[in-house]
Amino acid sequence: MIPRYSPPAMAALFSDEARFAMWLRVELLATDGWVAVGDVPAEAAEVCRAKAPTVDAAFVEAVSERERITDHDVAAFVDVVQEAIGQPEGSWIHYGLTSSDVVDTALSATLTRASDLLIEAATELVAALKDRALELIDTPVTGRTHGMHAEPTTFGAKFSLWALQADRDVQRLRAARERVAVGKLSGAVGTYSNIDPSVEEHVCRSLGLSPTPATQVVARDRHAEYLWACAAVGATIELIATEVRHMARSELGEAEEPFKPGQKGSSAMPHKRNPILSERLCGLARVLRGYLSAGLEDVALWHERDISHSSVERVLLPDASLLTLYMLEKTKGLVEGLVIHKERALATLTEGSHGLVFSQSVLLALVSGGLTRDAAYRIVQRDARTAWTEGRPFRQVLDEDPEVTLSSAALDEAFDLTRTLRHVHRFTDALDGVAP
Repeated sequence: MIPRYSPPAMAALFSDEARFAMWLRVELLATDGWVAVGDVPAEAAEVCRAKAPTVDAAFVEAVSERERITDHDVAAFVDVVQEAIGQPEGSWIHYGLTSSDVVDTALSATLTRASDLLIEAATELVAALKDRALELIDTPVTGRTHGMHAEPTTFGAKFSLWALQADRDVQRLRAARERVAVGKLSGAVGTYSNIDPSVEEHVCRSLGLSPTPATQVVARDRHAEYLWACAAVGATIELIATEVRHMARSELGEAEEPFKPGQKGSSAMPHKRNPILSERLCGLARVLRGYLSAGLEDVALWHERDISHSSVERVLLPDASLLTLYMLEKTKGLVEGLVIHKERALATLTEGSHGLVFSQSVLLALVSGGLTRDAAYRIVQRDARTAWTEGRPFRQVLDEDPEVTLSSAALDEAFDLTRTLRHVHRFTDALDGVAP
């Protein structure tokens, strides 16, 4: 992932140094496990740990140089580690293991840590959405369906629904974490032919993983589920960002992204305050969905293994993790700083719609007054069209229509915004069980 979208905390997990350090940790833990079995002398394991190389830039370069000869990254890594430890003790490194034992178990350990970062950030986003929902639950705005004025709602209702969906993302991330928190050290085709299962148990327990039956590799549906959780986060963020983009349009002006001192919205037009962050988030959500597609294609491997998944995962698992955390952090800032133009929203709801947002209330009032639903619908539909095309208040058109026999009090009730939104707190009531 390019540095622009790489949060440092996540980037640190997927650096070359971190990857090799985790491989080395698996190797040393496996050696300790063999000691418990009785196949590796305790003194040899102690030497391995004491003389294990420091994983730094020089170590990474040494492995890269060795790989130019071996054309195999794990073999190169083992060679460099064994050389640093020295013989005969170094020969116990990678004893009974195959490459995927190390790579897949280390990857799982890394993904669990990545999941923890994502869960924390997603939980913070839920809290931010909940705060705005409680703040704005009584702030009216025009509800829209098909991009057209529908009925009144509130900004708080929007934020509540986003918070509930983001909370489901947290649950999906937690489930994905559990799914990838597995390891395997069971040998070439997973049959433990040259390794004792207790070694696997020792390594996995030390890394906070659960041993899992496997072929030579851990089943890739687990990684696909992780990518699905990331893509779902992206979809939620896109939902929020898309709504912000619409509300920020000049014709609406109901909300706008935070705009800091010194910021420029356009290189050419000084008046512009474009929803650039929301647009960026919508674009990045597309990238996350692409990662999921590639991850699903990694599930079907030949027989007990091939490496068609390997090259894909080197790109998409780190990048998806980085991008998801980046998007979560940016969306939290967007939510917290989003400027709500309450007066503009109320003006659009009442004057801008000419009162048409109350058409259903009028319809139901006419039905309650004795008209058939179809007859009432035709009257309201006709008068609504007249109000819109002539730019007149809907209430005025109804007052002038002899077929509308409702009393002034009945019409007042139909156009009562407070009555329309009297149950809106059910949205925030539903947030009681989500983030504090």
